[in-house]
Amino acid sequence: MERSSHILTINSGSSSIKFSLYVLGETERLVLKGELGRIELSQGFLKASDHNGQQLTAQELPLPDHETAFKTLFNWLQGHEVGGNLDAIGHRLVHGGAAHVRPQLVTPDLLADLQLLLPLAPDHLPHEIKGLSAVQRHFPKVPQAVCFDTAFHRRMPEVAQRYALPASVAGEELLHYGFHGLSYEYLTQELAREKIAYGKLIIAHLGNGASMAAIEDGRSLDTTMGMTPTGGLVMSTRSGDLDPGVVLYLLQEKGLTPAEINQLLNHQAGLLGISGISADMQDLLAQADKKAGAALAVEIFCYQARKFIGALAAALGGLNTFVFAGGVGENSPAIRARLCAPLEFLGMRLDPALNEKNAPLISTKDSAVAVRVMKTNEELMIARHTRDLIRS
Repeated sequence: MERSSHILTINSGSSSIKFSLYVLGETERLVLKGELGRIELSQGFLKASDHNGQQLTAQELPLPDHETAFKTLFNWLQGHEVGGNLDAIGHRLVHGGAAHVRPQLVTPDLLADLQLLLPLAPDHLPHEIKGLSAVQRHFPKVPQAVCFDTAFHRRMPEVAQRYALPASVAGEELLHYGFHGLSYEYLTQELAREKIAYGKLIIAHLGNGASMAAIEDGRSLDTTMGMTPTGGLVMSTRSGDLDPGVVLYLLQEKGLTPAEINQLLNHQAGLLGISGISADMQDLLAQADKKAGAALAVEIFCYQARKFIGALAAALGGLNTFVFAGGVGENSPAIRARLCAPLEFLGMRLDPALNEKNAPLISTKDSAVAVRVMKTNEELMIARHTRDLIRS
């Protein structure tokens, strides 16, 4: 009988730490999951639930920094007799640069290498590296693994990776990397496990962060996010693609600093910036009939998304399967309908009743493109990679 592995997954953000515990053996079982949030803000929280969604804890407490947050997490885990049973801990790292094309065990050399990548993801990597260091201090004997969100796209063709910049400026690091790779990898694996032939595939991971990828034979051919997660689709608070001249204008004519532009493009733009109301798609849909800003934000989101679907279909040379995933993709029939209705020329036809039910297959029987709704699971993908690394 295959020995089970207890794998803790950690996803460290600028103001939150999400965690899950899995037991992987002949079956895959979620034990618990939770989040520490509002780190470095006035009042933080810790919440966790078991595999059935039953609440295990929900408490407000001060979390002045990430170190305190990790201590709180580890103390809580050990209080539930989890800490002593861990076989490994897997982390999501948003950026692996050009060299890191697969998950890796954490070593001193890797930690040193990650420091060199900080300029590529200054909003994400520092907090993720803090997580690696905190785990090392609290669980020095437990192996750690890192799973890079860029790795899935590292086999894209060179024409999809290169920017039209001189080599003297771009070097080896200014590339079109793409993100949400763990989500895309999980979803393509699930299609294969369910023996669903997908052919030329586009996956739309639509959540607070949103991207799409063109995939064939399990390989990413192109994707919407670029060197950073700011590019591509309009998102909750991120601008998506911009004319580079916009940034120059903000610098030269508006007098914004690089830090202010970063704050603007990543935290004040997107749906929030257009609507002036909310970054949440469900809020905007609810207010679209009454508030012009909400209606415009929804329409621009859908319009830009349709443009990218057309571009990715061209990169694939056709389209056989389209998958909606992520919080918006999985749960918003209205957005799915708005995206697909104008795309019948690509062969996409939705069944309205199935779409309203969030059914696994929402296209009509005569649709040339199979349109699916799938729940993604990046944490389980991290746990699988981590289990495989410690076993090898």
